[in-house]
Amino acid sequence: MARPARRPRRQAQIARLFLAVAGAALYACASVGDPPGGPPDVAPPRIISIQPESGAVVPNFDDDITIQFDETIEEQATGGRSGEGLAGLEQQILLSPVAGRVNVDWHRSRITVKPKEGWKRRVYRLEVLPGFSDLRRNRFDSSAVVLFSRGPAIGHARIGGIALKWVEQSILLRALIEAVPLPDSVGYLTMADSGGQFNIDNLQPGRYIVYATADANNDRRRGLREAYDSVEVTVDSSANVALYTFPHDTVPPRPRTATFVDSVTIRVEMSQPLDPTKSLDTTNLRVLALPDSTPVAIARVLTQRQFDSLTAAARAKADSEAAAKRDSVPRDSVRVRRPEPSGRPTEPSDRPRVDTSLVRQLLARRPVPTDKLVITVVSPLKPDTRYAVQILGATNLIGKTGDGTVSFTVPKPTPRDSTKTDSTRTPPPRE
Repeated sequence: MARPARRPRRQAQIARLFLAVAGAALYACASVGDPPGGPPDVAPPRIISIQPESGAVVPNFDDDITIQFDETIEEQATGGRSGEGLAGLEQQILLSPVAGRVNVDWHRSRITVKPKEGWKRRVYRLEVLPGFSDLRRNRFDSSAVVLFSRGPAIGHARIGGIALKWVEQSILLRALIEAVPLPDSVGYLTMADSGGQFNIDNLQPGRYIVYATADANNDRRRGLREAYDSVEVTVDSSANVALYTFPHDTVPPRPRTATFVDSVTIRVEMSQPLDPTKSLDTTNLRVLALPDSTPVAIARVLTQRQFDSLTAAARAKADSEAAAKRDSVPRDSVRVRRPEPSGRPTEPSDRPRVDTSLVRQLLARRPVPTDKLVITVVSPLKPDTRYAVQILGATNLIGKTGDGTVSFTVPKPTPRDSTKTDSTRTPPPRE
């Protein structure tokens, strides 16, 4: 008989508990927003301290690296991976030299970092990359570098340079850079900037292999299908290197398609870029008329870039001759034609111009790889006829050679539409 008397008291306790939880939730939600009437918070988070400090020698250090911000950092997924790449806060941390994964943990305004393999007797380099945000999405767009040692002396040497895309003839943005001291197998990491340039300071003098990788999957490793390049350098105080990244395809190259361009021109697309120092000529390439495989005489073999350059030069010459012919005609000196507006803004652009002269000079040091060849034949190709292009000994950028044959058909000539009236013909006289 006593149980019914206790039910109202229990219901009152539950109600008070719900009110307390709701009040705490409302307070938490209210604490994230800006104070009423105050200016909005647009300042990005700042790093107050990093422990160990840069330059510290801590032989017995076995704790986590601690990065302390001045406010709470937005929590991201830190326990897993997105596909093969890094997930969450791991993307904003570069700790090297480390073999394997780096544990990055979130503690509101504090981030802790530690290699999964544990600490070794090395000089470590921690780089905090842009990307941390506070709860109002204000982004930390700066970076910070800290070096500390668990025994060895911190060096004074520097390796800098630029990462380029050899095939595309451009800079490699945000390239993953690794400087591996020989004979070690793991090195110091950094990221190239938006101009492809990088610097790694405070290295020990010695021999290094420097890698630049197009880290497309963001896993901080050189993938089999990712373009990269390497160079060995001996550094005493400072050294600069240029890296020409390209895909290291271990499969031999082969012709993929052949296309009819005009009556004497054929374009062949290869499965991968070819070594520009080992050009193909009539000893490596044949054009055959099918079905009896009759040889077709070849005038020359060009890369697509060479063909485009010759075409552009011929077009420029024709335009120049046409302009000279127009200038030779007397003009009406009374009638002056005003230039038409170009439609482009005359105001100067706020975007700073990037000086690409260094990039052009570096790219000009090496011949350009190509995956397209243009073949010109001596006699015109026959309409409605099938041809085969046979390539022997094509060499890719790592020295693999391959053979192959592709075919194409010359289209029939387009018949003239007799239903259309020829405007140039004189109409017959009316009777």
